[in-house]
Amino acid sequence: MIPQKVGQATAWFALAMISTTLFGNNYVYDSIGPVADLLQRERGFSDTQIGMLNAIYSLPNIVLVLVGGILADRFGAVRVILWTAATCFLGAAITAFAPGFLGMATGRLLFGVGAETLQIATLIPIAEYFTGKSLAFAMGLALGVGRLGSYSSDMSPTWFAASYQRGWQSPLEIATAIAAVSVIAAFGLWCISGRNRSAAPGAAPKVEKRFSFSEALRFGPAYWILVVLCVLWYGVILAFRGTFSIKYFQHVHGLDLATAGAMNSYVFLAGMFATPAMGWLSDRTGKYAAMLAAGALLLPISFAVLSLTSWNLWVATILIGISYSLVPAVLWPLCSKLVLPSRFGAALGMMCVIQNAGIAMANLGAGWLNDWASASAQNPSGYQPMMLFFGTASAIGFGFALMLWLMVGRRGQNVAAIRL
Repeated sequence: MIPQKVGQATAWFALAMISTTLFGNNYVYDSIGPVADLLQRERGFSDTQIGMLNAIYSLPNIVLVLVGGILADRFGAVRVILWTAATCFLGAAITAFAPGFLGMATGRLLFGVGAETLQIATLIPIAEYFTGKSLAFAMGLALGVGRLGSYSSDMSPTWFAASYQRGWQSPLEIATAIAAVSVIAAFGLWCISGRNRSAAPGAAPKVEKRFSFSEALRFGPAYWILVVLCVLWYGVILAFRGTFSIKYFQHVHGLDLATAGAMNSYVFLAGMFATPAMGWLSDRTGKYAAMLAAGALLLPISFAVLSLTSWNLWVATILIGISYSLVPAVLWPLCSKLVLPSRFGAALGMMCVIQNAGIAMANLGAGWLNDWASASAQNPSGYQPMMLFFGTASAIGFGFALMLWLMVGRRGQNVAAIRL
């Protein structure tokens, strides 16, 4: 538990360490997309196997991320951040140096064990360091720096062209080095948080009530609607942008690897700046549900543009970029307002349990659809079933966002008033 009264300099330093940790975590997660074509050409991996490398990241979190949220509530989020950052580094190293698919999958599995718990744990100290009308801005800023990690991963074929010319392994070695930076940042956060705890010897110890699943089921309908939206939106955007989009741009639109990676990276580049801005705007207006619905609507529109028109790729990229900036900037602060602070970690864990099941299914489903339809550079139309799948799922997600908006508006209440 972080003392409530800390200096602004301490809070911003902690945010910088959290943001750096997220940067490395996002870079490693998105490192599979740029090497997907190399893995297919050099190692003979199928699209199902490539999808599995990201799906297996999510599979353990169908259970473990809830445990991680409970551990963060019980033992302290900062300690959990340090543990999971070290786990992510080990997973990234195994992925880079494994001799075959099974070894790479093992590394991604281990990375996933740490990464999702790390993601939710980082939100807890932000909520403790930044309160009131600065919470969404602070979360948006941290997520924006995390987007810089995704942007850097997508730009790596341009920035580290020599590494990509050496084959699939060298880019993943770079990802491992960046994961090491995350561990250093997590250690810095742990050090500053330890000083804060020792500076407040009179603070009462935090008394934890044991978490129960029956209590989770009573989080309230608004929370569960938010969970469904989270599952559908993240499942679509992470499976597409994180796994298959670069390969899709290469095979369907004829882009080379560097150009396809750059096009994909602009989504994350926009998120670096727009996510904090959207968080600031939601703090000032309080229109969380309305902004969430607007961001969710842009995702199915973008897939319709990609699949049904011959418009410039910039159109869909801009739409996805706005959605990718707006939805996370509102969704996570909104979650903190729908549950009690003492159960925020458990609520995030429950949400991410179901979210990771959706992400895993989206990756596996998209990979299977591509293999079933023989999607390739020689058969670009084979990608249409995947795009229909993503478009339909994102449209359903918008339906739930609209439901939440109507629920809040019909009651004439602000978001905090529907906390259960």
